[in-house]
Amino acid sequence: MKFVSAAALALVGCLVGFNSANAQGAAMKTTPATKILAIGTINPGFEQSQVFSVLPEEVRGTVDLYLNGKIEQWYSLKEKQGVAFIINVTDLAVAREMLEKATFGQSTYDELRTDPLGPLNPLRFLQGMQPKP
Repeated sequence: MKFVSAAALALVGCLVGFNSANAQGAAMKTTPATKILAIGTINPGFEQSQVFSVLPEEVRGTVDLYLNGKIEQWYSLKEKQGVAFIINVTDLAVAREMLEKATFGQSTYDELRTDPLGPLNPLRFLQGMQPKP
């Protein structure tokens, strides 16, 4: 039960932000990027026939990236037309280039957003997780 409470507190601290009083003797380490989250949304001005015209090529490109270990997970968006991928690279430029080569750079996409992901850094503040001097 203590762990659940501590984990919840760390998550709240992550969402709200730690103030300097909470982090007084421990400097927050930079969280390394370990994956890239890529979200592509379909241009709202495009008709389905336009989207379906490039879909076979996009699917082939996506499957190729998946089979080569570059895409770890792939999803469709629930609230709007588009896709989300968790990619096994750490560099945003590499991720964008890789997706654009797989046809996601075509004009059917209104936005191709890429964001680095990493470990939940505030977990370092849990008891026993502080670096030893």
